[in-house]
Amino acid sequence: MTIQFELRSAIDSATTQLADAGIDSARHDAEELAAHVAGTERGRLLLVDSADEAFFDSYHDVIAARSRRIPLQHLTGTAVFGPLTLSVGPGVFIPRPETEAMLEWATAQPLPAAPVIVDICTGSGALALALARHWPDARVLGIDDSVAALDYARANSAGTAVELLRADVTGADVLPELDELVDLVVANPPYVPDGTALEPEVLQHDPAHAVFGGPDGMAVIDAIVPLAARWLRPGGWFAVEHDDTTSTLTCEGLCETGLFDAIESRTDLTGRPRFATARRRGGE
Repeated sequence: MTIQFELRSAIDSATTQLADAGIDSARHDAEELAAHVAGTERGRLLLVDSADEAFFDSYHDVIAARSRRIPLQHLTGTAVFGPLTLSVGPGVFIPRPETEAMLEWATAQPLPAAPVIVDICTGSGALALALARHWPDARVLGIDDSVAALDYARANSAGTAVELLRADVTGADVLPELDELVDLVVANPPYVPDGTALEPEVLQHDPAHAVFGGPDGMAVIDAIVPLAARWLRPGGWFAVEHDDTTSTLTCEGLCETGLFDAIESRTDLTGRPRFATARRRGGE
């Protein structure tokens, strides 16, 4: 029996096991975990020419863990976000592909040559690092109130110029030294309404503090809208992710400040309303 036949048989069996556990991405996850254990990339599994008993034992263990709905990213220790591969694990929110739509919007904005950018609720540093890569001359600041999340963000930002700060963005008078100096504010805050039914990977493993945003999901969003308005220079841009049920509430909140124009609801890669954008009034 060839190694490739054994490996493919193991992946087929793992796919069935994961599907039986209710995992929609069973085949993908089975292959990703095989590649992780083999120390290669998923697209290079066909090139694996050796797999000993230790490999199959380890593969069995990680498949069993994934069947218990431990997130794939916790098992591999990484998550892909845009151009980045980030270190993630227990204690930090796993960045989602849905947020890449906001990243795409942000990188299309006509910012100054050396912009000032703030990423509110930075978590693993995903948006801050991706934006710093796009604008290498920018001053990029990532803010979070979680010690655990900032530990991951520091590891991910090592060797970059991204600045990280622990702060509660729902508090009063946060960073007044940034007032009217920022060109772009992005935020992926906790926004899921309390009590929403979620997949076990999220409910049991993502920090609740980074997921739930109060009874209507708007507690943190309502706090950071005026904060962004204070920090942004006239003509500066703001983008905030929200639950797919609160697009109207988010846009209304932006409008009610009287400080923003060009307010728009935008969709994610699946077509769901996912984030709102606005421009600080007063620019040319």
